[in-house]
Amino acid sequence: MAITIRPGLAAPLAGSAAAGLLIGSFVLGTANASPAGRGSTPALTSAAGGRITVTGTGNATGKPDQLVLTMGVQVNSYSVATAVAQANRAQRRVTNALKAHGVAAADIQTANFSIQPNYQGNSQVPTGYGVSEQLTAKLNHLASAGSQIQAAVNAGGNATTVDGVSLNLTDTGLLLQTARANAVRDARAKATQYASALGEHVTAVISISDQTQVTPYFFGAGVPAASAAGRVPISPGKQQISAQVTVIFAIAP
Repeated sequence: MAITIRPGLAAPLAGSAAAGLLIGSFVLGTANASPAGRGSTPALTSAAGGRITVTGTGNATGKPDQLVLTMGVQVNSYSVATAVAQANRAQRRVTNALKAHGVAAADIQTANFSIQPNYQGNSQVPTGYGVSEQLTAKLNHLASAGSQIQAAVNAGGNATTVDGVSLNLTDTGLLLQTARANAVRDARAKATQYASALGEHVTAVISISDQTQVTPYFFGAGVPAASAAGRVPISPGKQQISAQVTVIFAIAP
């Protein structure tokens, strides 16, 4: 039987065959090509990057600029009314003395008021009553704090009670900023050391978290503020702010 091939169909078939041969040759040639034949384009590889997690700490020190005074008066008398009246008068003298020596009224706050019966021996009948009144005062000028405390104590007389003082840093913003920067530098230094020991180097920061709790730490007595007769000596010392950060660094060969 004779077979007839039409030219209109032969050309597409021939073209398809030729294209197939070209594609096959290209794929074969690419597969067998040497690295030098690919020019300067390197082979692409994928490798998971390593990580190092470190905790850095940083400190900054400053001089306290505020003293918080807790003091008051305590009196005893045969009756509640008399004891309260005596305590009120003594507490007013204390408050007025603080104000007269430069303490703002807004910086004086009532802290406690109590009335307790006094007993003698095993008796269940009170022999008198004790009244206690306390206040806290913020003394914002340490150079004057000694004389302010002395004036308040003198005003309260024998009824005076002093429960304690605390020295504070009223503005920790700049110190905390310095401490945080030092903490980050400490973290990077540690990461660099670990990476170097592993034969790698730090490439980038993946994450950072702050664990700082601002609690000033007092150390050292420092130099006492200038004092004279009739003035309680004040030694402000120094306080330290600490910051702590945890940083995850990426590392690579």
